Amino acid sequence: MAGIKKRSDCPISNSLDVWGDKWSLLIIRDLLFKKECTYGDFLKSEEKIATNILASKLLALEENGVILKMEHPESKAKVLYKLTQKGIDLLPLMIEINIWANQYYELPEDRKAMIKEVKKDKEKFIKNWIKELKKG
Repeated sequence: MAGIKKRSDCPISNSLDVWGDKWSLLIIRDLLFKKECTYGDFLKSEEKIATNILASKLLALEENGVILKMEHPESKAKVLYKLTQKGIDLLPLMIEINIWANQYYELPEDRKAMIKEVKKDKEKFIKNWIKELKKG
């Protein structure tokens, strides 16, 4: 991984260097659910990320090959962010985080419904979601 000094050979440590901060998984979450987002879309999330932090996290995720920046088809003043295959491969982890959170926190109804669908056939659910993410 360019630009990241590894603290150890531990895969968890190496992974946390890429997405283990307070904001990166929320950016990835938004891209998983919306397929693509503009800078302004990220700013509208209920967590209220500061613009300087957002810019820094987007750059770090892009440099680490998790997201890519593309031209916006309707506006030269905007760009779109999408997940790369490396980012899409975080889907199973994000699903597991949701399942874990469902055991300990009150979740919105739409998220509970998603988890219910996941539990019917997790492998099929993930496969279908990945197919949808790759369409765009």
